[in-house]
Amino acid sequence: MQSPLSGTALLLVDLQNDFLPGGALPVPDGDAILPVANRLQAHFDLVIATQDWHPPNHVSFAASHPGKRVGDAIEMDGTEQRLWPVHCVQNTHGAALAGALDTRRIAHVVQKGTDPSVDSYSGFFDFRGRATSLADYLRQRGAYSIYLVGLATDYCVKATALDARRLGLGVVLVADGCRGVDAATGDVGRALDDMANAGVLIGESRGLFGS
Repeated sequence: MQSPLSGTALLLVDLQNDFLPGGALPVPDGDAILPVANRLQAHFDLVIATQDWHPPNHVSFAASHPGKRVGDAIEMDGTEQRLWPVHCVQNTHGAALAGALDTRRIAHVVQKGTDPSVDSYSGFFDFRGRATSLADYLRQRGAYSIYLVGLATDYCVKATALDARRLGLGVVLVADGCRGVDAATGDVGRALDDMANAGVLIGESRGLFGS
C-alpha cells in the first residue's frame, strides 16, 4: 500500500444527510460512497470537507420563487440557476455531515451557499466568483493537489474539480467514491468527460491505493 505524496489532501464534497437516501435531495446510491470515504482517509495527512450551509430562504430553493417548481431554471446575475427542494438548511439534521461518515480526521470544513442571494456548487467559489476559505487553507497547509470524493458527480464534485484545475491544483477523482444525479441521461458521463478534458485524473480507489 502506497500513500499519496506529501502536499496532497483528501476533499470530501457535501457528504450530508440531505443528499443521502431519505434526505430532502437524495443522490441515488449516495450512501454507498461513505465506506470509500472512510477507508481513504487513512491514506492522507490532510482531510477537508465541504458542506452546503443554506439559509432558509436560499435562492436555489424553488420555494423561494412563487410559481416555480423544483427542476425549473431561472436566470440570476447572468447565470442559470436550477431550482432545488429546500435542503441543507443551516443547523438542521439535513445539513449535518452524514452520521456514518468518520469525521475524526477532518481538519477543516468549508461551508458554502451561505449567502441567501447566491448559490455555490464549487468548494472554491460561489456563482459570483467570490472565494471560500478552501484555496487559502490548502495553500497554508502546503497542499498542491487534491483527491476528490463526494456528491454529486455532475454538480458540486464537477464544479469543485474544475475550479481546482483553474487554480493550478492537481486533481484526482476517485470515481467509486462519487455518485451523480443524472437528471438528464448522460449528465454524469458528460461531467466526467469535462473533468478529464480539464486535466483531472480519474481512477478507482482500489487501483489508486490497492485497498
